[in-house]
Amino acid sequence: MADDKRGEEQLCTLEKRGNLFILTLTGAGEHRLNPTLISSLRSALSRLRTDPSASSSSAALITTAHGKFFSNGFDLDWAQSSEPRLQLMSSSLRSLIRELICLPMPTIAAVTGHASAAGMMLALSHDYVVMRRDRGFLYMSEMDIGLVISDWFMAVIRSKVGEPRAQREVLMRAAKLTAEDGVRMGIVDSAHDGAEGTVAAAVVLGEALVARKWDGHVYAGNRMVVLREVLEAVRYEESVKEVADKARSKL
Repeated sequence: MADDKRGEEQLCTLEKRGNLFILTLTGAGEHRLNPTLISSLRSALSRLRTDPSASSSSAALITTAHGKFFSNGFDLDWAQSSEPRLQLMSSSLRSLIRELICLPMPTIAAVTGHASAAGMMLALSHDYVVMRRDRGFLYMSEMDIGLVISDWFMAVIRSKVGEPRAQREVLMRAAKLTAEDGVRMGIVDSAHDGAEGTVAAAVVLGEALVARKWDGHVYAGNRMVVLREVLEAVRYEESVKEVADKARSKL
């Protein structure tokens, strides 16, 4: 299944390979997360959920990106002219994360470039993360750019970064983690050479998960129990003032 919506074609594509769905952020840009890109990703997930083969048999989703960046985080330049824009951007991403958590199939992020701040949140909101060894890093930039971390970001970190010392490295030292750092810290499942090798590894993992023939709705139900704290955090509607106060140094 290919993405045939011309307005979204340059932002992301959704390809079906057997029982695998590959969602790709397209182009050589930074894949900054603004409402337009997030809407395109949510639209792709909607089409995936309504695909007959996804609902009738075991399937898996792989999310990856073209170019140097997996995602370089929120589009703060877009948001800086308006406090409601910042709230909309945050609300849109929280909706996308909720939909990923509720998706009735395993999910894999194939991180082939930099994943920063909200981009790292997008990657970690998948069940598995495989990452390119020779390029890119995971990076929570809030300390370096003068932002207070969102409560729901922290909920994702707590669910995916187990050790307090690792959380300190990620959040309080703003460490730029390579794939091998991520594997060592238990954040990344495996490291691979090159973009093609990383996506290929995600495909192998996806096929192994599909072969288990799990009921997708049971899988999603269990994930929702495991990530209950994250779901509760992303449901919280921040006020314009709260969002703006957290980002005030950039507005």
